[in-house]
Amino acid sequence: MDVAMTAFASAQTGARQAFVREIELRRERVPDFDRYPFNLPAVRDLHRLQLHPAVTFLVGENGSGKSTLLEAIAVALGFNAEGGSRNFGFRTRESHSELHGYLRPVRTVRRMRDGFFLRAESLFNVATEIERLDVDEPGDQPSPPISAGFGARALHEQSHGESFLALIDNRLRGNGLYLLDEPEAALSPIRQMTLLTMLHRLVRKKSQLIIATHSPILLSYPDAAILQLSASGLSQVTYEDTEHFTVTRDFLNRYPAMLRVLLADDDQASLVLEDDE
Repeated sequence: MDVAMTAFASAQTGARQAFVREIELRRERVPDFDRYPFNLPAVRDLHRLQLHPAVTFLVGENGSGKSTLLEAIAVALGFNAEGGSRNFGFRTRESHSELHGYLRPVRTVRRMRDGFFLRAESLFNVATEIERLDVDEPGDQPSPPISAGFGARALHEQSHGESFLALIDNRLRGNGLYLLDEPEAALSPIRQMTLLTMLHRLVRKKSQLIIATHSPILLSYPDAAILQLSASGLSQVTYEDTEHFTVTRDFLNRYPAMLRVLLADDDQASLVLEDDE
């Protein structure tokens, strides 16, 4: 399956060129499509995944493979599997799949000036590595510590959510390629809105972002490409057609009825549904 964008041109991105145009799966090298991670529906039928020049979202249910795919893309592009810039090389635990070895990024002539892979589940490890580098690699000449590029306060001295926003606000400088895996994980709805404005600022600084998310707030970003991973494979969808949007909308619009269904005893659930109709 070729997942191609249908409408790249927009007021936000114009005709700007991406850093990475598409990701190709080298299918002829795959040893066994019945083996993980190649048996994931989003991978099994994949040929080429075309990326939006500004923002590409990967969405899907837990276990659909969106983080696995994003991680493999990041590693194929030279980023550390646990997160960080392409200069980070630490390993806490080898847990990433072999998928990256079968992906071929198709780059454009445009060269990025910055890049970062942010993983919600391993940001603690990245923060620890930053502190280690400050101590172990001070350099021969007086210079600001590496941690200075991530904000005035050490990431470990902030809450999980604060450290997310501090890293994005201070370290992601623009004109770069950024891969974010569930960046909303530690953020309240209001902070997710703050993150949305930060993403917009990066887009205006001519950045390209690939984001795996569950957040209907982040997914609302205009003119982005939304790729949905499901049992049927990988397909492009509109914001209003995502399960994240429809489920959130339906719950908030009729939450008393939804709660009666969700909290009812199994033998009463059907009766509750009939009464609500």
